[in-house]
Amino acid sequence: MFNNVNDFSAEAGPVAYPFKMVSDEVQQNMLGWNVPSEYQDLVHDHWRNFAAIDKFWHYCLALIYMILWISSVCGNGIVVWIFSTSKSLRSASNMFIVNLALFDMVMMIEMPHLIINSFYQKMIGYQVGCDIYATLGSISGIGAAISNAVIAYDRYKTISCPIDGRINKVQASILIAFTWFWTLPFTILPLLKVWGKFVPEGFLTTCSFDYFTDDEDTKVFVACIFVWSYCFPMALICIFYSKLFTAVRLHEKMLKEQAKKMNVKSLASNKEDAGKSVEIRIAKVAFTIFFLFVCAWTPYAIVTMIGAFGDRSLLTPHVTMIPAVFAKSVSCIDPWVYAINHPRYRAELQKRLPWMGVREPEPETQSSNASTTTQSQSAEA
Repeated sequence: MFNNVNDFSAEAGPVAYPFKMVSDEVQQNMLGWNVPSEYQDLVHDHWRNFAAIDKFWHYCLALIYMILWISSVCGNGIVVWIFSTSKSLRSASNMFIVNLALFDMVMMIEMPHLIINSFYQKMIGYQVGCDIYATLGSISGIGAAISNAVIAYDRYKTISCPIDGRINKVQASILIAFTWFWTLPFTILPLLKVWGKFVPEGFLTTCSFDYFTDDEDTKVFVACIFVWSYCFPMALICIFYSKLFTAVRLHEKMLKEQAKKMNVKSLASNKEDAGKSVEIRIAKVAFTIFFLFVCAWTPYAIVTMIGAFGDRSLLTPHVTMIPAVFAKSVSCIDPWVYAINHPRYRAELQKRLPWMGVREPEPETQSSNASTTTQSQSAEA
């Protein structure tokens, strides 16, 4: 059995269509059999060691991505619509939520391509289609990762320094522009084949950067993109949320000590809402963000590092497709995690889309203001 078309041609001599001379058994039973001869160089030799994927798995993948696509369209579309058109939600912090939704929508754009590929059981468009698919995935994946870090920074500044530490809209716009520029190096370089390249992977219906070519240049590229798109955002998220936890704990401790000196039970407001202290609420949000980021991208990061530096025999087509699904699914979950717990967003959902069944009481700020006004009127009376 020949490892690739070039090996076959070298032994058989120059031929016009070398792929057509490969045995029917190889063509129909091995992965990549339906790729035309002129595009056979897209298929790495590693994938030729595996049998062609059964139609059942292609159709299952198409069904999964169709569900993810519908969920992403609805979730991120509603987030962008409501946050962009509601005056009460046009804050600097919410600009980062809209930006994350836009990155997730970029991921959404490539999903129909994969659904079509799954039905044809190959990459439609071959090199051009592969480049488009991988470019969208690179922008969305790297952009969402650095956006999570920016959101962590914003929440740290807003909560730890609520008076003079809040980010204004101009600063938010600069940070948002930074997140988009952050995606460019490891998107443009492999797209133009200056450093790295985009190739099919797994079932050969998706594309990503090349982490299989066994040379020093590819290994350095994989190590750099791993640090750039995974390690650096992960470190920033850990740093900012650690500082946030520390600031919140110091604040809570200060309130307790002051209350003890004044012989009162607590100085914190809204203590009727048991179990909803500032520390607990922030801890839940922070843990959810961190957990989603880790679950979505760690499996894929591990796959790429194994492909470049580890035992490649572990990377079967099915094994490599599971992390890819995880990475795509987070773009559907993000809008609910970042927005559905936002009281004013829920209030807007209740007002604009009542059929969703969202029920949200009046925001605490309004209730507090109303309570303060009532108390003042009572005192004057």
